[in-house]
Amino acid sequence: MNDQGTSAEPAAAAVAVPEAVSALGEQDGARAGGRRAALAPVALVVAGGLSVQFGSAVAVLLMPKAGALGVVTLRLAAAALVLLVVCRPKLRGHSRADWGTVVAFGLAMGGMNTLFYQAADRIPLGAAVTLEVLGPLALSVFASRRLVNVVWAGLALGGVLLLSGGGFDRLDPVGAAYALGAGAMWAAYIVFSARTGRRFPQADGLALAMVVAAVLSLPLGIMESGSKLLVPSTLGLGAAVALLSSVLPYTLELMALRRLPAPTFAILMSLEPAIAATAGFLVLDQALSTTDALAIALVIGASMGAVRSQVRGARKV
Repeated sequence: MNDQGTSAEPAAAAVAVPEAVSALGEQDGARAGGRRAALAPVALVVAGGLSVQFGSAVAVLLMPKAGALGVVTLRLAAAALVLLVVCRPKLRGHSRADWGTVVAFGLAMGGMNTLFYQAADRIPLGAAVTLEVLGPLALSVFASRRLVNVVWAGLALGGVLLLSGGGFDRLDPVGAAYALGAGAMWAAYIVFSARTGRRFPQADGLALAMVVAAVLSLPLGIMESGSKLLVPSTLGLGAAVALLSSVLPYTLELMALRRLPAPTFAILMSLEPAIAATAGFLVLDQALSTTDALAIALVIGASMGAVRSQVRGARKV
């Protein structure tokens, strides 16, 4: 009996060890998969930010030809056309609340674009985005239920203020006011983008909201620019701005907001001034100072902290 027991123990151990190793491997794989799942929406937000800010730099180049309101009209109309063709959203089967959410999303989107381009027409791109990002930062503070998000928002706000050079008194006050208004619309955009993503499949809600925004901007663009909007070169640049600044980033952000808490998304928006400054340097030949670089480092540090908080939250789940 003792011989049988002794021989059975190594056999059991031989079976148990591979199973234990396999279980550990599965746990490590699950952890790695959890990290990737948590970081995926963050990557979508960053990619969207890169696209929208470089698209904004191209839009600044287009403004002398089409005007600020004309650029908004070209951007939204072209984006709406592309999304309608690609998504082919269904018009039936939606509740009144669904349509109310889409209309509110479209209003926020149209207001955000119109106010921002009015600001970019009067003040530098980096300053405009710096002021605009205060809207998402405020949202992250008011909407967050975790103290750590308030800390990261505060650090990002410090970077934003440093990027402003300590004050905005040297800027056109009308342009600064437009940028702040765009920030308020940006906060509303985040809220209604998340709600639209939950109510509509794929990017259907985004396509419908883009149509609302385009219809609202069309009269303003026609009044300001008229036949200038039909010049082939202007149309081509407008289509490029639409793809870079609307179709691609809004789709990526809509996908991200389905899996990312709005406060964390809002803090990640603090990367936008850094991206805008980079786009301004590369496309518009706007140089960066040492203070700007330090401000960008603070903003990126805050965003990295928000990412780590998101990953830790995913691990606990």
